[in-house]
Amino acid sequence: MSRITPCFEKLGRENRAAFIAYTMAGDPDMDASLDLLKKLPAAGADIIELGVAFTDPMADGPAIQAAGRRALDAGQTLRKTLQMVRAFRAGDDTTPIILMGYYNPFYAYGVEAFVADAKKAGVDGLIIVDLPPEEDTELCLPAREAGIDFIRLATPTTDDERLPDVVKNTSGFVYYVSVAGITGKGVGAGGAVEAAVARIKRASGLPVAVGFGIKTPQKAADFARFADAVVVGSALVEEFANSGETGSAKAGAGSAAPLDARASQGDSGVNAVLRLAKDISTAVRAARKE
Repeated sequence: MSRITPCFEKLGRENRAAFIAYTMAGDPDMDASLDLLKKLPAAGADIIELGVAFTDPMADGPAIQAAGRRALDAGQTLRKTLQMVRAFRAGDDTTPIILMGYYNPFYAYGVEAFVADAKKAGVDGLIIVDLPPEEDTELCLPAREAGIDFIRLATPTTDDERLPDVVKNTSGFVYYVSVAGITGKGVGAGGAVEAAVARIKRASGLPVAVGFGIKTPQKAADFARFADAVVVGSALVEEFANSGETGSAKAGAGSAAPLDARASQGDSGVNAVLRLAKDISTAVRAARKE
C-alpha cells in the first residue's frame, strides 16, 4: 500500500478534504524546487503532485507550460526528479508524492527500471495524462504491481459508458478535471462538479479529488466541502514565477543573474508559494466547519 490510502483514511476521520499542492520539478532549477518541495508539508500540503517536465504538455495551460520549459532549460530530467523525491524522503516519510506528467519520459527511461527506481525513491502514485485505459499494460499495471498507485483523470465528458473503463484499474483516488480544457483556465460550476464527484465515487469506491482552475483559498474551500481533495497547481506555479524567482529567465536566456541574486530570488519565490499554500490549506481545513 502506498501512503495515499492511509492519508485519505486519516483525513476522513478528521472530516476534512486533502489539500494537494502541485509544483513543477526543477522549476526554475533543482535547488530552489527541492527547497520548496521540502517545505510544502509544513505549509499545509497533505499530498504533493510533482510535475515531470515535458516538451509537449498538451493538457497544461500557459503557467505550467512555462514552468516545464524553465525546468527543461535548467537541465531537469525524470532521473533528477526521482533524486528530488529521494532527498525529500530523507526528511519526510509520511507525505504522499505523486508524479504527474506524460508518458514519453517514462517510456524513454524504461518502464521496468522506472518502476523499480520510483518505488525505491518513495514515489506513491502516478498521473500520466496521455495513457488511456486501453494502454494499462504499458505502465498502469506494472506500477500497481509494485505498490505504486495509478491515478486516472475523469472529465465532464466522461459519461456513464466510459466511466467503468476509466476507474477499472485506478487506485489511490480519481482526479476529476472540473472543466473541459487545460489547466488554469476557469473552474466548473459547483453544483455540476458536486454531482460529478458523487457519480465517480459511486462508480469507483475511491476518494475523488477536484482540480484544474482552482486558484483562490475561497474556491478551494467551496470544493473542499464535498470533494475528498482539492488540487491547486497553476496558482502556486504562477506565484513562484511572479515573485521574482524567475527574474533572470524573464530578462532573457542570455542574462543570467549573479549567484547571490538568484539565491535571493529563490528565497522570495519559495516564501511566496508557502504563504499562498498556507492560506489555501487554512481555507480547506475550515471548509466543513462553517
